[in-house]
Amino acid sequence: MPPHRSPLPPGGLGSLGGLGGLLIPGRAKPPEPPPGLATLNAAPRRDAVAALLTCCASLPWAEGIAAYRPYPDIEALLAAAEEASYDLNSAELDLALRSEPSMPLTPASYLAKRSAQSASAAYTALSAAHSAYEARFGHPFLISLDAVAPEESLDLVLSDIRTRLGNHPEDERTVAADELRLIAGSRLARLARNRRTLRDESGEATHGAAEHAAHLA
Repeated sequence: MPPHRSPLPPGGLGSLGGLGGLLIPGRAKPPEPPPGLATLNAAPRRDAVAALLTCCASLPWAEGIAAYRPYPDIEALLAAAEEASYDLNSAELDLALRSEPSMPLTPASYLAKRSAQSASAAYTALSAAHSAYEARFGHPFLISLDAVAPEESLDLVLSDIRTRLGNHPEDERTVAADELRLIAGSRLARLARNRRTLRDESGEATHGAAEHAAHLA
């Protein structure tokens, strides 16, 4: 077990008194988890793992998170997800990176405020940059855009992908893994807040995640 990780009890984070699990005398009852997280906590293992695979197409990652249920809140869930991502070995990380879908080449948020000529030039530049990146590193370009305004996304993606094309493969692998952790965390937070069923979520799995889900016991 790596030094950054503390062992969790068999009942998961929810079994730790004072951390949103057991009720401690004299303290108020902890708030109920959001609807998606409550569903994830109560779901059969197969359904939980299939839904988690839509957030990151790594079976060890999904199974690791599912094993430590129930989670008292989204913060605990995200902490477990980050720990699970650090536990992936090289082959597992490579598969997770390769299983990510390529970024959309013509997202409306990138091009909405550009003229037709500018949008066409942006599409061409972005498509070429993506192709060059995948040819060099063997997996799609990953970048978290959660904190970026839509009108700034295109310029940031183009700048970042061109800069990262100059990285050594091992250095870029580290950068891509960090971005994957951020992206998976964002997806996981949305899953935990969502009122839809886990089967609805698992139906939107990426190709790689769907292959994993098909082999669940």
